[in-house]
Amino acid sequence: MTLVKTSLLNAISVVVKMLTLLGINKILAIYVGPAGYAAIGQFQNAVQMITSFASGAINTGVTKYTAEYSGDEDRQRSVWRTAGTIALYGSITASIFIAIFNKSLSNIFLNESDYSGIFLWFSASLIFFTLNALMMAMLNGKKEISSYVVANIIGSIFSFFVTALLTILFGLYGALVSLAIYQSFSFFITLFICYRTSWFKVGYLFGPIDRNIASNLGKFTLMALTSAVFVPVSHVLIRNYLGQTLGWVSAGYWEAMWRMSTAYLLLFTTTLSLYFLPKLSSLHLDFEIKSEIKLCYRIILPIAIAGGLSIYILRNFVIILLFSKEFLPMNVLFFWQLVGDVLKIGSWVLGYLMLAKAMVKIYIATEIIFSFGFVLLTYILTPTYGLLGVVIAHAVNYLLYWFAIHILLKNKSFQLN
Repeated sequence: MTLVKTSLLNAISVVVKMLTLLGINKILAIYVGPAGYAAIGQFQNAVQMITSFASGAINTGVTKYTAEYSGDEDRQRSVWRTAGTIALYGSITASIFIAIFNKSLSNIFLNESDYSGIFLWFSASLIFFTLNALMMAMLNGKKEISSYVVANIIGSIFSFFVTALLTILFGLYGALVSLAIYQSFSFFITLFICYRTSWFKVGYLFGPIDRNIASNLGKFTLMALTSAVFVPVSHVLIRNYLGQTLGWVSAGYWEAMWRMSTAYLLLFTTTLSLYFLPKLSSLHLDFEIKSEIKLCYRIILPIAIAGGLSIYILRNFVIILLFSKEFLPMNVLFFWQLVGDVLKIGSWVLGYLMLAKAMVKIYIATEIIFSFGFVLLTYILTPTYGLLGVVIAHAVNYLLYWFAIHILLKNKSFQLN
């Protein structure tokens, strides 16, 4: 499967996902407004952190080793059994924790206990979250791109209908519940898709834990947990800072900008995950790795720049289309946010190399430093530039990140210059 073909197949999934996000954003804009977006962002960060801990954050490792052991089905199944058993135990433990401390979690992330029931919904559906992500990682590692795309498309459609229905009926509370449960539906779809393949059986998901494989997966656990904790924590800190200093409506504008940015970058981030991570995992010679990185830059960066320019030119139309006129004040955020997004894509190409080659120390150090670098730059720039300071901080932070990891990786066995 080539980069171009993977990108084209993935584009179908991304188009569907972007259309569903368009509908979801419109509904949320009407029923919850800018301040509601801030609450949604806080809860999404909570979900991201908790699911990573529950699953053992091993899905990147599952993709890598499934691809790396492509010629050895027994070793692949050992990876899946080990990962599935860890995910099962972790999910049960995390679900109990969430159920017991639901009010405390609501106060921490949503600043009030009235939403504690949402965490009970999340507790009940967590096992489906983790197993769905595991099976998606298996499909990715097996390079079953068509099946992966179909699972993503159907999952996106379900998420739209669940979110739309609950938000229209119950407002912000319903929107938060939908975020807590929609992956439960995606699980059954992904399970059905996997079940129809020749290489999958439910029994392959559970069984004895292989200590060597668990140790190898543990490297990815450390890296994924670092991202899953420090990135959302940095966003929570920034969102709280913006809410307390500029008001929660301003925090909602930034959250809406970030959500739009995430949707725009889906094509690039998912292509890197679908094609680039398994490909790099299977390469071992320096010249092959260098060639693949250069190919990725030649294809992805020009598209990212063209996409960013198009969105910037059409920014007011995009805001009204995706949100509502109430969100028009966020148009000043587009330039620096889009600059930062292009820099993010450039840096992530090298970031995926660190993941593929399990460069644990470098990955963890850069994730922690630049997660809090984003927070620090926001604190420094916002008093001078207002809300614009947070998107300038985003661009500066990714410029520094890209430069730093390029320098760090130059001294490895594969030369990147």
